[in-house]
Amino acid sequence: MSDQYFTPQPTADGSQTFFSEEFNELFHSHFGAKQESYFKYVVPTLLIEKAQLPVLRLLDVCYGLGYNTATAMQKIWEVNPNCYIEVIGLELNPKVSQAAIKHNLFDSWNPDLVNILATLAFEHQIQTEKLKATLVIGDAREKINQVYQSAFKADAIFLDPFSPPQCPHLWTIEFIKLVSLCLQPDGLLATYSCAAAVRTALLNAGLSIGATTPIGRKTPGTIAGFSLNSSPHLLCLSQQEKEHLQTRAAVPYRDSTLIDSPSVIIKRRESEQQASNLEPTSHWRKRWQIVN
Repeated sequence: MSDQYFTPQPTADGSQTFFSEEFNELFHSHFGAKQESYFKYVVPTLLIEKAQLPVLRLLDVCYGLGYNTATAMQKIWEVNPNCYIEVIGLELNPKVSQAAIKHNLFDSWNPDLVNILATLAFEHQIQTEKLKATLVIGDAREKINQVYQSAFKADAIFLDPFSPPQCPHLWTIEFIKLVSLCLQPDGLLATYSCAAAVRTALLNAGLSIGATTPIGRKTPGTIAGFSLNSSPHLLCLSQQEKEHLQTRAAVPYRDSTLIDSPSVIIKRRESEQQASNLEPTSHWRKRWQIVN
């Protein structure tokens, strides 16, 4: 995919994003790419509170343009300039982050941070006195196992693939289980998705889940961890959300070999939903008067 496919799209907070023709979705909501990274990923994972630690490790699943990692590094170093950060980013298409640099999407940011992002985009690794970052290129289903085998344990995981209907292979029971194995015992995983199938997969991985404040859309995100401590950024699941997890929408995506195509994964889930004894999701929608 050439750079011509990456045309900057303005968002409400003044930052820019791209539109993916492959997945037919924007990389970020219209609300704002930078604000989304901060409120959906950095804030819920308590990185600002944890920034006083000498070392923080981040796993960015679907690195994309680099906003989530960039925002995390910026906010951590604002609190503690001496914090040593280790980052592993997983990304299928290296041209995305390269295009973000070529189109000067980070030009209003700290120049030192922009240099880090540029090196990471084009060389896929950088090491300084306070940073070790690696951008791992390839299918995240294969690469996540390498991360696990390396014994990397993240304090924060950003789970940010395209939506489940467009990118089901990165929301499966099997993939999310591997992702969870790369989380510190007291670490936190954040995602923008509140899909019942995604939350089922997180629960199946042994994680507790909560909701995060809706940002840029009506629906909340999800925070997960092996032990969710009380946090001002964590919302308990509403009765509506709890009941959603008892409907056919909660039937998860499955990919036992981690190599199936999206269409096969979707068809498998549809078959499982049809055979399920769970409440039809349409009944839940009607009960809660959900139009969309």
